[in-house]
Amino acid sequence: MARMTSIDPEHAQGAADLGFVHRALRHRSFMIGLVLTGTMIFLALLSLIWTPHSATEIVIAQRLKPPSLSHWFGTDQFGRDILSMIMAGAQTSIVVGLIAVSLGAAVGISLGLWAAARRGWTEDVIMRLSDLNMAFPVILIAILLTAGWGPGITNAIIALGIYNISVFARQVRGAGIAMWEREFILAARAAGKGDLSITVAHVLPNIVSVIVVQATISFAIAILAEAALSYLGVGSQPPNPSWGRMLSESQSYIFFKPVIAVWPGLAIVLSVLGLNLIGDGLRDLVDPRLARQR
Repeated sequence: MARMTSIDPEHAQGAADLGFVHRALRHRSFMIGLVLTGTMIFLALLSLIWTPHSATEIVIAQRLKPPSLSHWFGTDQFGRDILSMIMAGAQTSIVVGLIAVSLGAAVGISLGLWAAARRGWTEDVIMRLSDLNMAFPVILIAILLTAGWGPGITNAIIALGIYNISVFARQVRGAGIAMWEREFILAARAAGKGDLSITVAHVLPNIVSVIVVQATISFAIAILAEAALSYLGVGSQPPNPSWGRMLSESQSYIFFKPVIAVWPGLAIVLSVLGLNLIGDGLRDLVDPRLARQR
């Protein structure tokens, strides 16, 4: 007679977690993205307590110095240490990205879940408002805010947050609708549970992976958008270091001192690349079909 064995849920969950970690360690692009993003975060945190030189101090006597032991990346046209500015600029990028994505996600996820649960005219209204919002590029929204309240990092965050509302709303609405058609959701509805209870207890936990992937990609877009806004002069303002403004200030010297534009440009590229690789890697890792292939 076959002997039945019970499975410990905690043991099964632990095995699943170990399986995910093992697949993540074998995913080359995910690990490269993790290293690049981890480096950016490390530099930002380190700059809170230490930088090689002041990131804002102007020393005209040291202007346009080449890389050396004293200034690893050289100095800019104002004599500021470029490495210190890169480290401090990482703070700006991370803060803007985190706050903007969090604001957009908080509102967008709520609207997307509401649209998926209610359907009908509620869904139509939310999606049409989302389409209208996405018709305005984030840079245009920032310029409109600047015209009313002046340039600054706060307006950049608000503009990025408004743009991300539509991104998360559409993504969550699509994933939520697919989840509402599953059998266990129909069983929960037959058991008398309401839309809110089903959404919180069943729909939202099962689309967390989709939200995490979208948040990672949106974070990369926010860093790129913040750099673009600062480059145009409507984002972070002096004396706060910003990679985009470093590019803007260096464009007059790019033909005879291109190195001062290379470093902030490289910081933007590697940061965005790292976050995109993490997002692509997470998409592969959480997709059951791709997980089986690996």
